[in-house]
Amino acid sequence: MRSRIKLVFTVCCFAMSALSHAQGDIMAENEKIPGDTYVDPKDQAVKDNLAKWQDYKFGVLIHMGLYSQLGICESWGLAPEDWVTRNGYDDYDSFASDYRGARFSLNPTQLDSEKWAKMFKNAGVKYLIFTSKHHDGFCMYDSKFTDFKITNPNLPNAKNPKPDVLKNVLDASRKEGLSVGIYFSKPDWTSQDFWWKYYPPKDRNPNYDIKAYPERWQNFVKYTQNQLDELTTNYGKVDVLWLDGGWVRPSDKKGRQNLDINMKLIAETARKKQPGLIVVDRWVPGEYEDYLTPERKVLEKPIPVPWESCVTLGNDWGWVPNDKYKSGTEVIQLLTGIVSKGGNLLLGVGPDGKGNFEPKIEQALAEVGKWLDVNGEAIYATKPIAPYSEGNLYYTSKGEKTVFGIYLPKGNEKEIPAEIVIKNNLKGKLNVVLLDGKTKLSYKNVAGGIAVAIPKSLREELAKKAGVVIKVAG
Repeated sequence: MRSRIKLVFTVCCFAMSALSHAQGDIMAENEKIPGDTYVDPKDQAVKDNLAKWQDYKFGVLIHMGLYSQLGICESWGLAPEDWVTRNGYDDYDSFASDYRGARFSLNPTQLDSEKWAKMFKNAGVKYLIFTSKHHDGFCMYDSKFTDFKITNPNLPNAKNPKPDVLKNVLDASRKEGLSVGIYFSKPDWTSQDFWWKYYPPKDRNPNYDIKAYPERWQNFVKYTQNQLDELTTNYGKVDVLWLDGGWVRPSDKKGRQNLDINMKLIAETARKKQPGLIVVDRWVPGEYEDYLTPERKVLEKPIPVPWESCVTLGNDWGWVPNDKYKSGTEVIQLLTGIVSKGGNLLLGVGPDGKGNFEPKIEQALAEVGKWLDVNGEAIYATKPIAPYSEGNLYYTSKGEKTVFGIYLPKGNEKEIPAEIVIKNNLKGKLNVVLLDGKTKLSYKNVAGGIAVAIPKSLREELAKKAGVVIKVAG
């Protein structure tokens, strides 16, 4: 049935890309990212960890699950909603059975977590978030509260030397110096306490009236809390708990179920085990959304709260055959635009069911790492500074005496301009250097800043770069 399922998501995945994984009316309400609903953490340990996280600037989000084995869009084919298409299937139940049946073939014997960690470190990545469980409910770790997991003794992966994929990946990443986080889906479309088999599922929400069956919903709340407790207890130091499925949240809005899973207890319990843990309850404004997560987009201007753009390297979060991937240059320019506005880039990538990343993914990451080796000073631990960007020029700063102008050449540029004006308020004699090659550049003072002269001998070669960084130090 695998070939049939592949056909299904040719349409579905592109639809999700176009919709930016819109999470219904709940996400639409919050996707404007105003920042005015943000609540500053009260816990000093959380504040300190959040400040460190803001300096990282570049992370990866790895999606891996049943969908990786099938090479399709993650989980969403299970959602019985009008926009979802399942070409090749005449009924929902056949598709759902085939999808969940992928657990009997998922066996990532080629997963080399040490190789992964080195690849990400060499790419300049500072933090990694791994999917412990997506909306389909399949656990990529050894949960004791379900058999729907990759470590189930009846599944082929259980015979591997390191069957707990989450533990394997997090441990290797920490050894390479990466900060780590765990993605977890609050909805669970296989749990009998979320989608009860007594009723057919009708959309992404619980398929029963939780007011009529409060005990069933409380069983799901306890199940969620138990799983999050084991994730923050048994998997070493965790820096970020990244919770997806923003429609599962308290609500007093007419016509919407009050899907309260008691985030207060979840956060308090987790932070007893993980002091300073950053909790990201996505799209749920309040004290458990420690940073904002605009998806597949870059904010138009800086906001005075922590934020992270989560953007896929290809069209999809997980692995899909023949996906179209961004080049290293595109990622570098995307990263620059985000950092200039004070955000982080969380780049979405996914391995196939065997545990391998596509060569195009490895190539793009290697290109990003090579550029950051030279120019990372203008990215890591920087702050946004007005005017943030003008045309092809983007700004970052470090302290009160250093400004970086990052010029992003367009693909059709034969050479970069002979003169680049960098706005700044630095006083006195300035040291102006091209980071690539440490070439000292001459300049002249102009209104609001300086005009930096780019030698004729360098302009053509610099136009081939993903980004040209000029450091201006007072």
